[in-house]
Amino acid sequence: MSMTKIGIVEDSKTTREGLATIIDLSPDFRCVCVCDTAEKALVQLPKHAPEVVLMDIQLPGMSGIECAARLKKLLPEVQIIMVTVYEDPDRIFSALRNGASGYLLKRAAPDQVIAAIRDVQQGGAPMSGEIARKVILHFRDQSAAAEEVENLTVREREVLELVAEGFINKEIADRLGVTVEAVRWHLKRIYAKLHVRTRTEAALKLRGPK
Repeated sequence: MSMTKIGIVEDSKTTREGLATIIDLSPDFRCVCVCDTAEKALVQLPKHAPEVVLMDIQLPGMSGIECAARLKKLLPEVQIIMVTVYEDPDRIFSALRNGASGYLLKRAAPDQVIAAIRDVQQGGAPMSGEIARKVILHFRDQSAAAEEVENLTVREREVLELVAEGFINKEIADRLGVTVEAVRWHLKRIYAKLHVRTRTEAALKLRGPK
């Protein structure tokens, strides 16, 4: 029976070694790569192709959140568990949006570390109820925004697409063969339908939150 390969990205030597020991003591897991920075991780992890990576959120230089996003592009199948000192909802949620599958507190007991890894292997997402609610609300908001965009007319959608691409009103008018006043009128209608007040908010409704 093959063992699951685990990678660790953690700048604290004590935490790094502790996690590696927990993993190597498990008969089902093997620690194949340990890095202390995100920059090293993006070079080393693809060489070892771990199936699960324990990633510190707060790293020197590039953050663990950005590293997770880049690593998922290099290793699309890898499961990333963010490791954090505090249950910071905003940072954890940002990590989840950037490809992480769950998170683990640094004070977690060895059996909790192993349980979290097994959880993501089986398609789960280890996280607290508070973070789970944020995830649900995020996708609910995305769904609501998609419905609002669907209510736009063809012309309003065309205007919004150009707004999202960064064109100013005159450029939009020239591209669509209408007057600047017409563009302003369409934008007013778009803002009302999307329940926003600015061009940026309108563009986010179209593209979705980042």
